[in-house]
Amino acid sequence: MDRHPLATRDDRLTPSDPRLWVVLAMALVFFGLGGLFLAAPALGALIYGVPEPAGIGRTYLRAIGARDAALALYLGGLGLLSTRRAVAIVLAGSLVIPACDLALVLSAGTAAWWQIGLHGVSAGVLALTALWLVRRSHTKSV
Repeated sequence: MDRHPLATRDDRLTPSDPRLWVVLAMALVFFGLGGLFLAAPALGALIYGVPEPAGIGRTYLRAIGARDAALALYLGGLGLLSTRRAVAIVLAGSLVIPACDLALVLSAGTAAWWQIGLHGVSAGVLALTALWLVRRSHTKSV
């Protein structure tokens, strides 16, 4: 019977594993998006696919920025310090974000095709990266 412990050294991402660099690149993208929404909510609204709200509505755009920045920190920290499985679980759970974002922009009826596509691509990248992370390497130890 093949039993795999939940966390072994072999289950961690290492600098020689391209999956670590993909996870860190994703973290950097989400951190950049978070910073954009926090610093320039109007531009964030344009990218997100909703009209820029006035007044207190900008607070909600900044909340999106805080959410994206937090996701970046989760991914970066887990990628560097935890297991592939932990990163994959966070990525899979994070699929809720683009799914809800997509539903919100579709219900607003103001998004262009590329804004809708951006949320779809985001979901696809999260899902495919999560699947790639849980796939075991086929290299054998000598």
